[in-house]
Amino acid sequence: MFGIILGLIVLMALAYLGWSIIWVAPIAAGVVAWTGGLDLLEAYTDTYMGGFVGFAKSWFPVFMLGAVFGKLMEDTGMARSVAVAFTKVIGTKRAILGVLVSCAVLTYGGVSLFVVVFAVYPLALTLFREANISRRLIPGTVALGAFTFTMTAVPGTPQIQNLIPTEHFGTNAMAAPVMGIAAAIVMAVGGYLYLRWREKQLTAKGETYTEPKDNNVFNAEGAAPPFMLSIIPLLTVLVTLNVFNWDIVVALLSGIILIMLLNLSKFKGFIKSINEGAGGSVIAIINTSAAVGFGTVVQAVPGFERLTALLMGIRGNPLISEAVAVNILAGATGSASGGMGIALEALGVRYYEIAMETGIDPEAFHRVASLASGGLDALPHNGAVLTLLTITGMTHKDSYKDIFVVAVLIPVLSVGVAILLASLGIY
Repeated sequence: MFGIILGLIVLMALAYLGWSIIWVAPIAAGVVAWTGGLDLLEAYTDTYMGGFVGFAKSWFPVFMLGAVFGKLMEDTGMARSVAVAFTKVIGTKRAILGVLVSCAVLTYGGVSLFVVVFAVYPLALTLFREANISRRLIPGTVALGAFTFTMTAVPGTPQIQNLIPTEHFGTNAMAAPVMGIAAAIVMAVGGYLYLRWREKQLTAKGETYTEPKDNNVFNAEGAAPPFMLSIIPLLTVLVTLNVFNWDIVVALLSGIILIMLLNLSKFKGFIKSINEGAGGSVIAIINTSAAVGFGTVVQAVPGFERLTALLMGIRGNPLISEAVAVNILAGATGSASGGMGIALEALGVRYYEIAMETGIDPEAFHRVASLASGGLDALPHNGAVLTLLTITGMTHKDSYKDIFVVAVLIPVLSVGVAILLASLGIY
Protein backbone atom coordinates (compact mmCIF):
# COMPACT_ATOMS: atom_id res chain seq x y z
CA MET A 1 0.00 0.00 0.00
CA PHE A 2 2.82 2.42 0.86
CA GLY A 3 4.50 1.66 -2.46
CA ILE A 4 1.31 2.32 -4.42
CA ILE A 5 0.77 5.64 -2.65
CA LEU A 6 4.42 6.59 -3.14
CA GLY A 7 4.20 5.69 -6.84
CA LEU A 8 1.10 7.88 -7.24
CA ILE A 9 2.86 10.79 -5.49
CA VAL A 10 5.87 10.42 -7.80
CA LEU A 11 3.60 10.29 -10.86
CA MET A 12 1.57 13.33 -9.81
CA ALA A 13 4.56 15.40 -8.67
CA LEU A 14 6.61 14.84 -11.81
CA ALA A 15 3.60 15.38 -14.07
CA TYR A 16 2.87 18.64 -12.23
CA LEU A 17 6.44 19.76 -12.92
CA GLY A 18 5.70 19.33 -16.60
CA TRP A 19 7.64 16.12 -17.19
CA SER A 20 6.17 13.86 -19.85
CA ILE A 21 4.09 10.98 -18.56
CA ILE A 22 5.61 8.83 -21.32
CA TRP A 23 8.74 8.33 -19.21
CA VAL A 24 7.41 9.42 -15.82
CA ALA A 25 4.85 6.57 -15.72
CA PRO A 26 7.50 3.80 -16.01
CA ILE A 27 9.50 5.45 -13.20
CA ALA A 28 6.43 5.60 -10.96
CA ALA A 29 5.59 2.00 -11.93
CA GLY A 30 9.15 1.03 -10.98
CA VAL A 31 8.63 2.51 -7.51
CA VAL A 32 5.44 0.46 -7.12
CA ALA A 33 7.11 -2.71 -8.43
CA TRP A 34 10.20 -2.35 -6.22
CA THR A 35 8.26 -1.73 -3.01
CA GLY A 36 5.87 -4.52 -3.97
CA GLY A 37 8.59 -7.13 -4.35
CA LEU A 38 8.36 -7.51 -8.15
CA ASP A 39 11.35 -8.01 -10.43
CA LEU A 40 11.94 -4.55 -11.92
CA LEU A 41 12.91 -5.65 -15.43
CA GLU A 42 10.05 -8.13 -15.70
CA ALA A 43 7.61 -5.60 -14.26
CA TYR A 44 8.57 -3.16 -17.02
CA THR A 45 8.96 -5.44 -20.05
CA ASP A 46 6.06 -7.75 -19.26
CA THR A 47 3.52 -6.22 -16.84
CA TYR A 48 3.86 -2.52 -17.71
CA MET A 49 4.25 -3.01 -21.44
CA GLY A 50 1.42 -5.57 -21.44
CA GLY A 51 -1.00 -2.93 -20.15
CA PHE A 52 0.49 -0.28 -22.41
CA VAL A 53 0.19 -2.34 -25.59
CA GLY A 54 -3.23 -3.73 -24.66
CA PHE A 55 -4.76 -0.28 -24.37
CA ALA A 56 -3.09 0.99 -27.54
CA LYS A 57 -4.32 -2.04 -29.47
CA SER A 58 -7.90 -1.43 -28.40
CA TRP A 59 -8.07 2.35 -28.77
CA PHE A 60 -5.47 3.62 -31.24
CA PRO A 61 -7.91 3.58 -34.21
CA VAL A 62 -10.33 5.79 -32.28
CA PHE A 63 -7.61 8.23 -31.17
CA MET A 64 -6.18 8.46 -34.70
CA LEU A 65 -9.47 8.83 -36.57
CA GLY A 66 -10.80 11.28 -34.00
CA ALA A 67 -7.70 13.44 -34.38
CA VAL A 68 -7.87 13.30 -38.18
CA PHE A 69 -11.57 14.17 -38.11
CA GLY A 70 -10.93 17.17 -35.88
CA LYS A 71 -7.95 18.38 -37.90
CA LEU A 72 -9.92 18.22 -41.16
CA MET A 73 -12.79 20.12 -39.53
CA GLU A 74 -10.33 22.78 -38.44
CA ASP A 75 -8.34 23.12 -41.66
CA THR A 76 -11.35 23.15 -43.98
CA GLY A 77 -12.92 25.94 -41.92
CA MET A 78 -15.93 23.81 -41.01
CA ALA A 79 -15.26 24.08 -37.28
CA ARG A 80 -15.04 27.86 -37.59
CA SER A 81 -18.23 27.96 -39.64
CA VAL A 82 -20.19 26.06 -36.98
CA ALA A 83 -18.82 28.22 -34.17
CA VAL A 84 -19.55 31.48 -35.98
CA ALA A 85 -23.10 30.41 -36.84
CA PHE A 86 -24.02 29.67 -33.24
CA THR A 87 -22.48 32.85 -31.90
CA LYS A 88 -24.40 34.93 -34.45
CA VAL A 89 -27.66 33.41 -33.24
CA ILE A 90 -26.80 33.99 -29.59
CA GLY A 91 -25.43 37.49 -30.12
CA THR A 92 -22.38 39.40 -28.94
CA LYS A 93 -24.11 40.64 -25.78
CA ARG A 94 -24.00 37.05 -24.53
CA ALA A 95 -20.38 36.43 -25.46
CA ILE A 96 -19.76 33.84 -22.75
CA LEU A 97 -22.79 31.82 -23.81
CA GLY A 98 -21.77 32.09 -27.46
CA VAL A 99 -18.28 30.68 -26.86
CA LEU A 100 -19.66 28.04 -24.50
CA VAL A 101 -22.22 26.75 -27.01
CA SER A 102 -19.71 26.80 -29.88
CA CYS A 103 -17.27 24.66 -27.90
CA ALA A 104 -20.02 22.30 -26.77
CA VAL A 105 -21.39 21.73 -30.29
CA LEU A 106 -17.94 20.97 -31.69
CA THR A 107 -16.91 18.55 -28.93
CA TYR A 108 -20.28 16.78 -28.94
CA GLY A 109 -19.86 16.36 -32.69
CA GLY A 110 -16.56 14.53 -32.19
CA VAL A 111 -13.97 17.29 -32.61
CA SER A 112 -11.08 16.80 -30.17
CA LEU A 113 -10.68 19.15 -27.22
CA PHE A 114 -7.34 20.51 -28.42
CA VAL A 115 -8.69 21.34 -31.89
CA VAL A 116 -11.64 23.18 -30.34
CA VAL A 117 -9.27 25.47 -28.43
CA PHE A 118 -7.53 26.53 -31.65
CA ALA A 119 -10.77 26.83 -33.61
CA VAL A 120 -12.73 28.88 -31.07
CA TYR A 121 -10.08 31.18 -29.58
CA PRO A 122 -10.07 33.78 -32.41
CA LEU A 123 -13.86 33.89 -32.26
CA ALA A 124 -13.77 34.23 -28.46
CA LEU A 125 -11.44 37.22 -28.75
CA THR A 126 -13.82 38.96 -31.15
CA LEU A 127 -16.87 38.35 -28.97
CA PHE A 128 -15.18 39.32 -25.72
CA ARG A 129 -13.82 42.48 -27.37
CA GLU A 130 -17.29 43.52 -28.56
CA ALA A 131 -18.88 42.71 -25.20
CA ASN A 132 -15.96 44.36 -23.34
CA ILE A 133 -15.38 41.33 -21.09
CA SER A 134 -12.02 40.59 -19.46
CA ARG A 135 -9.92 38.09 -21.42
CA ARG A 136 -9.07 36.25 -18.23
CA LEU A 137 -12.51 34.56 -18.49
CA ILE A 138 -11.83 33.06 -21.94
CA PRO A 139 -9.95 29.97 -20.62
CA GLY A 140 -12.70 29.17 -18.13
CA THR A 141 -15.40 29.60 -20.78
CA VAL A 142 -13.62 27.33 -23.28
CA ALA A 143 -12.91 24.79 -20.54
CA LEU A 144 -16.59 24.67 -19.56
CA GLY A 145 -17.71 24.13 -23.14
CA ALA A 146 -15.03 21.64 -24.17
CA PHE A 147 -13.67 19.85 -21.06
CA THR A 148 -16.82 19.05 -19.09
CA PHE A 149 -20.39 18.02 -19.93
CA THR A 150 -19.90 17.23 -23.63
CA MET A 151 -16.83 15.18 -22.76
CA THR A 152 -18.30 12.96 -20.07
CA ALA A 153 -22.01 13.56 -19.42
CA VAL A 154 -24.18 14.14 -22.49
CA PRO A 155 -25.41 10.71 -23.69
CA GLY A 156 -24.01 9.68 -27.05
CA THR A 157 -20.92 11.88 -27.04
CA PRO A 158 -18.17 10.30 -29.17
CA GLN A 159 -15.38 11.59 -26.92
CA ILE A 160 -13.03 8.82 -25.73
CA GLN A 161 -13.95 9.43 -22.08
CA ASN A 162 -17.47 8.18 -22.88
CA LEU A 163 -16.28 5.21 -24.92
CA ILE A 164 -13.68 3.54 -22.69
CA PRO A 165 -16.29 2.28 -20.16
CA THR A 166 -18.18 0.42 -22.92
CA GLU A 167 -15.40 -2.15 -23.06
CA HIS A 168 -15.68 -2.91 -19.34
CA PHE A 169 -19.44 -2.82 -18.78
CA GLY A 170 -20.89 -4.04 -22.09
CA THR A 171 -22.68 -0.72 -22.63
CA ASN A 172 -22.84 1.85 -25.42
CA ALA A 173 -22.32 5.60 -25.74
CA MET A 174 -25.94 6.31 -24.69
CA ALA A 175 -25.52 4.62 -21.30
CA ALA A 176 -27.58 5.97 -18.36
CA PRO A 177 -29.10 8.92 -20.26
CA VAL A 178 -31.02 10.44 -17.33
CA MET A 179 -27.96 10.42 -15.08
CA GLY A 180 -25.89 11.94 -17.86
CA ILE A 181 -28.37 14.68 -18.73
CA ALA A 182 -28.84 15.62 -15.06
CA ALA A 183 -25.06 15.87 -14.54
CA ALA A 184 -24.73 17.86 -17.78
CA ILE A 185 -27.32 20.38 -16.60
CA VAL A 186 -25.48 20.82 -13.30
CA MET A 187 -22.19 21.42 -15.10
CA ALA A 188 -23.49 23.62 -17.92
CA VAL A 189 -25.90 25.78 -15.92
CA GLY A 190 -23.75 25.94 -12.80
CA GLY A 191 -20.64 26.81 -14.78
CA TYR A 192 -22.41 29.43 -16.89
CA LEU A 193 -23.95 31.15 -13.86
CA TYR A 194 -20.56 31.22 -12.17
CA LEU A 195 -18.88 32.76 -15.23
CA ARG A 196 -21.62 35.42 -15.53
CA TRP A 197 -21.14 36.23 -11.85
CA ARG A 198 -17.39 36.54 -12.44
CA GLU A 199 -18.02 38.78 -15.45
CA LYS A 200 -20.09 41.18 -13.33
CA GLN A 201 -17.55 41.03 -10.52
CA LEU A 202 -14.62 41.91 -12.79
CA THR A 203 -16.56 44.64 -14.57
CA ALA A 204 -17.49 46.20 -11.24
CA LYS A 205 -13.78 46.34 -10.40
CA GLY A 206 -13.10 48.09 -13.69
CA GLU A 207 -11.44 45.09 -15.31
CA THR A 208 -12.64 44.84 -18.91
CA TYR A 209 -11.26 43.72 -22.26
CA THR A 210 -7.64 44.46 -23.13
CA GLU A 211 -5.86 43.46 -26.33
CA PRO A 212 -3.33 40.60 -26.05
CA LYS A 213 0.28 41.81 -25.87
CA ASP A 214 1.18 39.27 -28.54
CA ASN A 215 -1.68 39.66 -30.98
CA ASN A 216 -0.59 36.63 -32.99
CA VAL A 217 -4.06 35.12 -33.15
CA PHE A 218 -4.67 31.99 -35.19
CA ASN A 219 -6.60 33.63 -37.96
CA ALA A 220 -8.10 31.10 -40.35
CA GLU A 221 -7.44 31.69 -44.02
CA GLY A 222 -9.98 31.43 -46.80
CA ALA A 223 -13.73 31.44 -46.77
CA ALA A 224 -15.41 28.96 -44.44
CA PRO A 225 -18.00 26.55 -45.91
CA PRO A 226 -21.68 27.30 -45.24
CA PHE A 227 -23.01 26.28 -41.85
CA MET A 228 -25.52 23.79 -43.31
CA LEU A 229 -22.68 21.87 -44.96
CA SER A 230 -20.30 22.20 -42.00
CA ILE A 231 -22.73 20.69 -39.51
CA ILE A 232 -23.30 17.55 -41.62
CA PRO A 233 -20.09 15.68 -40.62
CA LEU A 234 -20.77 16.34 -36.93
CA LEU A 235 -24.33 15.06 -37.19
CA THR A 236 -23.17 12.06 -39.22
CA VAL A 237 -20.82 10.89 -36.48
CA LEU A 238 -23.51 11.28 -33.81
CA VAL A 239 -26.29 9.60 -35.81
CA THR A 240 -24.26 6.67 -37.09
CA LEU A 241 -22.84 6.02 -33.60
CA ASN A 242 -26.04 6.37 -31.56
CA VAL A 243 -28.96 5.73 -33.93
CA PHE A 244 -27.52 3.15 -36.32
CA ASN A 245 -25.21 1.75 -33.62
CA TRP A 246 -22.22 1.67 -35.93
CA ASP A 247 -18.81 1.10 -34.41
CA ILE A 248 -17.08 4.39 -33.50
CA VAL A 249 -14.34 3.62 -36.03
CA VAL A 250 -16.87 3.39 -38.86
CA ALA A 251 -18.74 6.45 -37.59
CA LEU A 252 -15.57 8.58 -37.59
CA LEU A 253 -14.56 7.27 -41.02
CA SER A 254 -17.96 8.32 -42.34
CA GLY A 255 -17.45 11.82 -40.97
CA ILE A 256 -13.95 12.07 -42.45
CA ILE A 257 -15.10 10.97 -45.90
CA LEU A 258 -17.96 13.48 -45.80
CA ILE A 259 -15.63 16.34 -44.88
CA MET A 260 -13.45 15.57 -47.88
CA LEU A 261 -16.38 15.14 -50.26
CA LEU A 262 -17.87 18.44 -49.15
CA ASN A 263 -14.55 20.26 -49.58
CA LEU A 264 -13.19 18.84 -52.83
CA SER A 265 -11.85 22.25 -53.82
CA LYS A 266 -9.41 22.01 -50.89
CA PHE A 267 -8.16 18.49 -51.71
CA LYS A 268 -4.52 19.65 -51.97
CA GLY A 269 -4.47 20.25 -48.24
CA PHE A 270 -6.03 16.94 -47.21
CA ILE A 271 -2.78 14.98 -47.00
CA LYS A 272 -1.17 17.61 -44.78
CA SER A 273 -4.20 17.71 -42.48
CA ILE A 274 -4.44 13.92 -42.25
CA ASN A 275 -0.70 13.62 -41.58
CA GLU A 276 -0.82 16.22 -38.81
CA GLY A 277 -3.93 14.71 -37.25
CA ALA A 278 -2.50 11.20 -37.31
CA GLY A 279 0.83 12.42 -35.95
CA GLY A 280 -0.83 14.26 -33.10
CA SER A 281 -2.86 11.20 -32.17
CA VAL A 282 0.30 9.19 -31.53
CA ILE A 283 1.33 11.37 -28.60
CA ALA A 284 -2.21 11.28 -27.20
CA ILE A 285 -2.50 7.48 -27.30
CA ILE A 286 1.00 6.97 -25.92
CA ASN A 287 0.32 9.33 -23.01
CA THR A 288 -2.85 7.45 -22.07
CA SER A 289 -1.31 4.02 -22.65
CA ALA A 290 1.61 4.97 -20.37
CA ALA A 291 -0.87 5.80 -17.61
CA VAL A 292 -2.69 2.50 -18.14
CA GLY A 293 0.62 0.63 -18.00
CA PHE A 294 1.23 2.17 -14.57
CA GLY A 295 -2.17 0.89 -13.46
CA THR A 296 -1.33 -2.62 -14.67
CA VAL A 297 1.75 -2.69 -12.44
CA VAL A 298 -0.30 -1.40 -9.49
CA GLN A 299 -2.72 -4.24 -10.09
CA ALA A 300 0.13 -6.79 -9.98
CA VAL A 301 1.55 -5.96 -6.53
CA PRO A 302 0.23 -7.52 -3.29
CA GLY A 303 -0.77 -4.13 -1.88
CA PHE A 304 -3.39 -3.79 -4.60
CA GLU A 305 -5.62 -6.27 -2.77
CA ARG A 306 -5.54 -4.00 0.26
CA LEU A 307 -6.26 -0.95 -1.89
CA THR A 308 -9.17 -2.77 -3.49
CA ALA A 309 -10.51 -3.72 -0.08
CA LEU A 310 -10.33 -0.09 1.07
CA LEU A 311 -12.14 1.19 -2.02
CA MET A 312 -14.75 -1.51 -1.91
CA GLY A 313 -15.13 -0.93 1.82
CA ILE A 314 -16.42 2.60 1.33
CA ARG A 315 -19.86 2.49 2.84
CA GLY A 316 -22.96 3.06 0.83
CA ASN A 317 -23.49 2.81 -2.89
CA PRO A 318 -20.59 1.05 -4.71
CA LEU A 319 -20.78 3.82 -7.30
CA ILE A 320 -19.22 6.09 -4.68
CA SER A 321 -16.07 3.97 -4.47
CA GLU A 322 -15.85 3.89 -8.26
CA ALA A 323 -16.13 7.68 -8.42
CA VAL A 324 -13.42 8.08 -5.77
CA ALA A 325 -11.06 5.68 -7.52
CA VAL A 326 -11.45 7.24 -10.97
CA ASN A 327 -11.21 10.82 -9.66
CA ILE A 328 -8.05 10.19 -7.64
CA LEU A 329 -6.30 8.44 -10.51
CA ALA A 330 -7.42 11.06 -13.04
CA GLY A 331 -5.99 13.71 -10.74
CA ALA A 332 -2.74 11.82 -10.24
CA THR A 333 -2.17 11.35 -13.96
CA GLY A 334 -3.61 14.70 -15.07
CA SER A 335 -5.62 12.80 -17.63
CA ALA A 336 -9.30 11.88 -17.73
CA SER A 337 -8.83 8.94 -20.08
CA GLY A 338 -5.59 7.86 -18.41
CA GLY A 339 -7.00 7.90 -14.89
CA MET A 340 -10.16 6.10 -15.92
CA GLY A 341 -8.09 3.61 -17.90
CA ILE A 342 -6.04 2.77 -14.82
CA ALA A 343 -9.10 2.45 -12.56
CA LEU A 344 -11.17 0.30 -14.92
CA GLU A 345 -8.21 -1.85 -15.96
CA ALA A 346 -7.67 -2.62 -12.29
CA LEU A 347 -11.23 -2.63 -10.92
CA GLY A 348 -13.59 -2.80 -13.91
CA VAL A 349 -14.18 -6.55 -13.62
CA ARG A 350 -14.95 -6.23 -9.92
CA TYR A 351 -17.41 -3.38 -10.46
CA TYR A 352 -19.14 -5.35 -13.19
CA GLU A 353 -19.47 -8.29 -10.78
CA ILE A 354 -20.95 -5.93 -8.18
CA ALA A 355 -23.43 -4.70 -10.77
CA MET A 356 -24.54 -8.27 -11.40
CA GLU A 357 -24.74 -9.05 -7.68
CA THR A 358 -26.59 -5.92 -6.58
CA GLY A 359 -28.86 -5.40 -9.56
CA ILE A 360 -27.45 -1.93 -10.25
CA ASP A 361 -27.52 -1.39 -13.99
CA PRO A 362 -23.98 -1.55 -15.50
CA GLU A 363 -24.93 1.62 -17.38
CA ALA A 364 -24.80 3.46 -14.06
CA PHE A 365 -21.22 2.29 -13.51
CA HIS A 366 -20.39 3.41 -17.06
CA ARG A 367 -21.78 6.89 -16.54
CA VAL A 368 -20.22 7.41 -13.11
CA ALA A 369 -16.81 6.31 -14.41
CA SER A 370 -17.08 8.72 -17.32
CA LEU A 371 -18.28 11.62 -15.14
CA ALA A 372 -15.65 11.02 -12.46
CA SER A 373 -12.86 11.05 -15.05
CA GLY A 374 -13.73 14.68 -15.81
CA GLY A 375 -13.27 16.00 -12.29
CA LEU A 376 -9.80 16.09 -10.76
CA ASP A 377 -8.24 15.51 -14.18
CA ALA A 378 -8.26 19.29 -14.79
CA LEU A 379 -5.78 20.06 -12.01
CA PRO A 380 -2.98 22.53 -12.92
CA HIS A 381 -0.72 19.89 -14.54
CA ASN A 382 -3.38 18.68 -17.01
CA GLY A 383 -2.14 18.85 -20.61
CA ALA A 384 -5.34 20.37 -21.98
CA VAL A 385 -5.29 23.06 -19.28
CA LEU A 386 -1.67 23.93 -20.08
CA THR A 387 -2.44 24.11 -23.80
CA LEU A 388 -5.51 26.27 -23.19
CA LEU A 389 -3.57 28.77 -21.09
CA THR A 390 -0.73 28.88 -23.62
CA ILE A 391 -3.01 29.52 -26.59
CA THR A 392 -5.02 32.22 -24.81
CA GLY A 393 -1.91 33.93 -23.44
CA MET A 394 -3.03 33.57 -19.84
CA THR A 395 -1.24 32.21 -16.76
CA HIS A 396 -2.45 29.97 -13.96
CA LYS A 397 -2.57 33.07 -11.77
CA ASP A 398 -4.79 34.86 -14.31
CA SER A 399 -7.35 32.19 -15.07
CA TYR A 400 -6.88 28.88 -13.27
CA LYS A 401 -9.28 29.83 -10.47
CA ASP A 402 -12.13 29.94 -12.99
CA ILE A 403 -11.00 26.74 -14.73
CA PHE A 404 -10.93 25.01 -11.34
CA VAL A 405 -14.50 26.01 -10.51
CA VAL A 406 -16.08 25.08 -13.87
CA ALA A 407 -13.90 22.07 -14.78
CA VAL A 408 -13.09 20.53 -11.38
CA LEU A 409 -15.38 21.63 -8.56
CA ILE A 410 -18.75 21.65 -10.37
CA PRO A 411 -18.07 18.39 -12.30
CA VAL A 412 -17.18 16.64 -9.04
CA LEU A 413 -20.49 17.84 -7.56
CA SER A 414 -22.33 16.62 -10.64
CA VAL A 415 -21.12 13.07 -9.98
CA GLY A 416 -22.94 13.20 -6.65
CA VAL A 417 -26.17 14.15 -8.45
CA ALA A 418 -25.76 11.20 -10.83
CA ILE A 419 -25.10 8.78 -7.97
CA LEU A 420 -28.18 10.08 -6.12
CA LEU A 421 -30.36 9.34 -9.16
CA ALA A 422 -28.84 5.87 -9.49
CA SER A 423 -29.59 5.16 -5.82
CA LEU A 424 -33.22 5.91 -6.63
CA GLY A 425 -33.13 3.49 -9.54
CA ILE A 426 -33.20 6.28 -12.12
CA TYR A 427 -30.67 5.71 -14.86
